[in-house]
Amino acid sequence: MVERLTVLVAARDEEQRIGETVRALRRSFPDADVVVADDGSRDGTVGVAEEAGARVVRFPRRGKGQALTLAEEQVAWGPLLLCDADIDGELAPLVDAQADLAVARFEERQGGGFGVAKAVARRLIRLRSGFEAGEPLSGQRYLSPAARSACFPLAAGFGCETRMTIDAVRRGLAVGEVPLPLRHRSTGRDVRGFVHRGRQLLDALLACGPQAVNHRGLRLPVVGWLGGFRSPAVAAVAAVGLADDLWSGPERGFRRHLRSGATTGVLKLVAIPLIGLLATRRLSGALLVGLAANALNQLDTAPGRALKAYVAAALFVEGPKGLAVFLLPYDLREMAMLGDAGSNSLGALLGLKSVGRLTARGRVVAIGALAGLTLLGENVSIGSLIERTPVLRDLDRVGRPA
Repeated sequence: MVERLTVLVAARDEEQRIGETVRALRRSFPDADVVVADDGSRDGTVGVAEEAGARVVRFPRRGKGQALTLAEEQVAWGPLLLCDADIDGELAPLVDAQADLAVARFEERQGGGFGVAKAVARRLIRLRSGFEAGEPLSGQRYLSPAARSACFPLAAGFGCETRMTIDAVRRGLAVGEVPLPLRHRSTGRDVRGFVHRGRQLLDALLACGPQAVNHRGLRLPVVGWLGGFRSPAVAAVAAVGLADDLWSGPERGFRRHLRSGATTGVLKLVAIPLIGLLATRRLSGALLVGLAANALNQLDTAPGRALKAYVAAALFVEGPKGLAVFLLPYDLREMAMLGDAGSNSLGALLGLKSVGRLTARGRVVAIGALAGLTLLGENVSIGSLIERTPVLRDLDRVGRPA
């Protein structure tokens, strides 16, 4: 039996174009399910798309890759055709291209800037997969079921196309580009256009770095390792945490890691306190660094939670707050995530600062409190406890999209 095609349209504030795009897609693919993934539009995009005959799934404004990922979970299994809301032209040749991932290549250049973002994306794809991409940022793509399985969840934001090509090639799938006479609304060489291409460039770079999947199933760039530039000790903790981000198994909690033997969790259990001991030359330093790193990691189970706790604690121990404040809105909006590299390194930084800030008695009290939190987390879910406590729940949800 031939699997039904789903056409998935990425849209944000496209009321001027989405109607004609949906109608054209329905004419070209009369048997397909046309679905619009709306990324927090603030205009009439949703109503226009529904009037044109599309099914619309709405999400808070997070980014293109996030909207497509969440929408993909709500459509039937089978081949996908992805396209942008402002595309004008026939996409049927992509479906007929006999490739697992078929990418539309514009026959004629449509405006744009100086080609920096596109050139960097080409080099990233070549570096990570060996594939020579002519149109690395094209949003018009056909995915076979095998390519859909290999590429979803997509990388965040405008990095989704670059990483999609890399993932498909590295899985050994057939990837090809199809030249088509397409048109779209191009950005010019003005402030708005350069900002857009700057975001494309940043998202492509992040998409080719460390990634992790969050509680919602979104694949986000792990950016917490940036905190490792603070000091050699914090950098070492960030490296250990990054190893856990990249190679961790399903184990959670000290007991499960110890039962499983050689896991990245056991590596953290040994290495992080040792780093603290070498950095402070004190047993209390080893305990504070290890326990604080674990405490912040325990809290990093919902957007913004660990960073809020870090900022509150940093006010008390006079720790640096700039990076945490900068990352907080991105974490809250699920555009990036700390990962173990970030939560462990920021927690370790709190531990290091507390050694110099607290008295001997204060360090004992802090060690006891952190040890108690660790034991509590071994037996109950800290996240569930926060959700059941009204004041903590309200503070936890501040700044987080509904």
